[in-house]
Amino acid sequence: MSYFAAAVVREKGGWTAAELSLRGAADVDDVAERLRDVAPDADLSLLFVEADDTYLVILRLDEGEDLRVFGSDSAYAEESRLGALLVGDLKTSVTGLDDTEEVRPAAASGGDEEGDQPAADPEADPVGEADLLTDLGIPAQRLLALCAHEGMMPADVTAEICQVLGCVDDVEELREV
Repeated sequence: MSYFAAAVVREKGGWTAAELSLRGAADVDDVAERLRDVAPDADLSLLFVEADDTYLVILRLDEGEDLRVFGSDSAYAEESRLGALLVGDLKTSVTGLDDTEEVRPAAASGGDEEGDQPAADPEADPVGEADLLTDLGIPAQRLLALCAHEGMMPADVTAEICQVLGCVDDVEELREV
């Protein structure tokens, strides 16, 4: 299974991005250590792992500590070794949501009856902490809607998030290399 892993770190000078190799990683803590090594003094480090145009995993470290993880679908753990080490230990439901809220993609907010459908793909089982980007302008409901929106690939979700953060050009440059 192919993957793309982009580390996005915020230091005093702003956001920077770097591609990260996860080859040979032993566990999620090893991946977190590699993310720390990108910028040891970063106040915030994010890692976007996109696999086979199907799965997205986001890891977050605040000041190099407190690892938080979100995965777009628990099936990734069954599909690959990398998926197993990134999301295999996560509970089968997302955190940071009020169970009564209905998640909708931005395109469905127009109010027409065709758009009045839940955004969550019934086949997908998002895991981890969907609220890990809330303080950065991406609430849990928006993250889940992006992941579930028909036609949105993991690269599109990463680009949408990085657009909000202000580092989309840096991440897109990594894709071109």
